[in-house]
Amino acid sequence: MRTLEIVHRTRFDYSAPVTLGEHRLMFRPRDSHDLRLLDTALAIDPAAQVRWIHDAFGNSIAIAQFDGATQLLELTSTIRLEHFGFPPELPPIEEYARKLPFAYLAEEAPDLARYVERHYPDPNATVSGWAKQFLEGEDGTDTFAMLTHMCQGIQDTLKYAMRFEAGTQAPAVTLESGGGTCRDYALLMMEGARALGLAARFITGYLYDPALDAAAGGAGSPAHPHAWMEVYLPGAGWVEFDPTNGIIGTERLIRVAVGRDPEQAMPIKGTFTGDADVAVSTLVDVQVRTLAPLPDAVAEAPAPTPPTAPARTPITQS
Repeated sequence: MRTLEIVHRTRFDYSAPVTLGEHRLMFRPRDSHDLRLLDTALAIDPAAQVRWIHDAFGNSIAIAQFDGATQLLELTSTIRLEHFGFPPELPPIEEYARKLPFAYLAEEAPDLARYVERHYPDPNATVSGWAKQFLEGEDGTDTFAMLTHMCQGIQDTLKYAMRFEAGTQAPAVTLESGGGTCRDYALLMMEGARALGLAARFITGYLYDPALDAAAGGAGSPAHPHAWMEVYLPGAGWVEFDPTNGIIGTERLIRVAVGRDPEQAMPIKGTFTGDADVAVSTLVDVQVRTLAPLPDAVAEAPAPTPPTAPARTPITQS
């Protein structure tokens, strides 16, 4: 178990005044058996009216509404949490699901159907053909082993490259181009798993990297929001796979939002109105660091209620 503090700051600078439309912000994780919120704060400049909802996936979303014109938008989310991660050994997969192919039970199949359904065209079977290669070999039909090989295969054979443009590449494009970002890798593995009849979903959140942790003795370095995916395995539940780093179910992965498709789990989604030639520059800075565990009396305190008043607190960087 780790106690972590995550400070996620995003700043948009506009070359001319703009009017901000509604923004949907997904920064706040949900409490669970593997993740426990201790404290949260959301600072917004300019001031906004904020209301909170749960979406169709149960994600916690802050909806911010603005008045007047501005040339900047700065959002800073600070969360402190305890994260337990996956147990050292994978919970046992049900016997019927340990080998591929298998079918989900009737009581789960209707709820998983949209997660199994292919979401992107694959007219030349590029993705399907790529996925089937992982069924080959001595343990190819072993469900967990196959997924492990697929996860590590993406890391080993594709070239990672950061891309700041909005959106996610179609899985076939990622294969044809030979690389992509973490969100491209996650989507590729999702569609590959779906091609083999497995339920998969997209995850956004953060990756704890001890090498970037100032609290661990280093100088501290900025990180970025991260993306990975989960596969539903009967008996084990939703199991996390991070094909960017070739890791599985680790406590280094801090889940914030889930969705069937990357567009449904974007950390920031909003609009603005301005001149046709207005330019936007973006700065993203994420700091993830360990904290000393809180005393028991503090750790048992319930997570604070999300604020509903305008966020006017000055933004500071930890």
